[in-house]
Amino acid sequence: MSLKFARLARPLIRALKPNEKITEHGITAEKLANGDVRYTVAVMVDGERIHRTIGRNSDGTTRSQCEDFIAKARTEAREGRLNLPSSRKLHLTFASAADSYLKKIEEIGAKDYVNNEQHIRLHLKPYFGMMRLDKISTFTLQKFQKHCREKGIAETTTNRVLATYRRMGRRLAEWKLIPAPPPMVRLRKERNARTYVISDEEEANLLKAALADSNSYVWLFTKLGLATSLRHGEMLAASFRNFDPGRRRLGVMVKGGRWRSQPLTRGITEILGREQEMAEDHDGWIFPSKTSVSGHMESMTSSFARCVAAAGMDANVVTPHIMRHTAITRLAETGAGITTIQEFSGHESLEMVLRYTHAQDRAVDRALDRLEERTIVEHPRTRKTEKS
Repeated sequence: MSLKFARLARPLIRALKPNEKITEHGITAEKLANGDVRYTVAVMVDGERIHRTIGRNSDGTTRSQCEDFIAKARTEAREGRLNLPSSRKLHLTFASAADSYLKKIEEIGAKDYVNNEQHIRLHLKPYFGMMRLDKISTFTLQKFQKHCREKGIAETTTNRVLATYRRMGRRLAEWKLIPAPPPMVRLRKERNARTYVISDEEEANLLKAALADSNSYVWLFTKLGLATSLRHGEMLAASFRNFDPGRRRLGVMVKGGRWRSQPLTRGITEILGREQEMAEDHDGWIFPSKTSVSGHMESMTSSFARCVAAAGMDANVVTPHIMRHTAITRLAETGAGITTIQEFSGHESLEMVLRYTHAQDRAVDRALDRLEERTIVEHPRTRKTEKS
């Protein structure tokens, strides 16, 4: 059915003054300073915004060509819908895909649901919204990165949000809701090399404060955090059932829903052994809770922050994750190899492990300093060069 125009009529277009314009049904006619008329189109077709300059009056462009362009775009969209699965009448928008993804990961009890929901609600949906999922390209994602920078969003946050986008695409493809994962963009390098490491004196003060705290488990939480590379949630969800004192290993569920075997020092192995003997359930949770649905404690944030403050440290800086960073840094400072550090930290990529090479560099420097104490390093003034 042809469009009916009341405002965008030819007499009214001719009567426009320079820099004036009329818009109707997504078509805009604008009188330029030189008296020419430029025609543009801005319409939504199947959730995708199409904005195009059609041409100028001097080139022979009229309103009719704009109407033809819109009609063609909608015809192509209808033809595209014929190739969709019979259960779907419209192309899948990002918002619909995100809703399906969140619903499914909530149903399977995915541990990353909270972060995923937050990333989608606060960042991805507001930007991509009703865009067709199959129309999101690497260029679109690069524009999203630029958008985040302009809004002052940290590079680390942008990378985490895009990681959620990538994970969502892979899961949807795995569940056959889309034919293949959507394209991904290269993540930008983060300027977030962690430098804060808990010192030996701070550790002693922190453990002393934890021992005196009202939470009887916060001392064990702190001790375990500083002796392993386990994350906050990984420690709280660990159980004695997966503790192997003979091999000095603790099986834990980590990010991404996979299991890994955390290496343990002799000291923390002995501590966990004594804790197991004292526990009501020798195969139960290491941090049990009678009030939580899971049966184990869900957060130690408040108790840990209380101990940090009591130890005279800044709770905004010294978070549970700092214990993980401290443990990995301490291992790196022993001169351990990259693969050894990776086995201890549980990082999937070597790129993440390489952030700790600064600690290895310091260990090498100290070793060279010790070597220098045993060798003569003075430069002999009488040494002759080849040219002398």
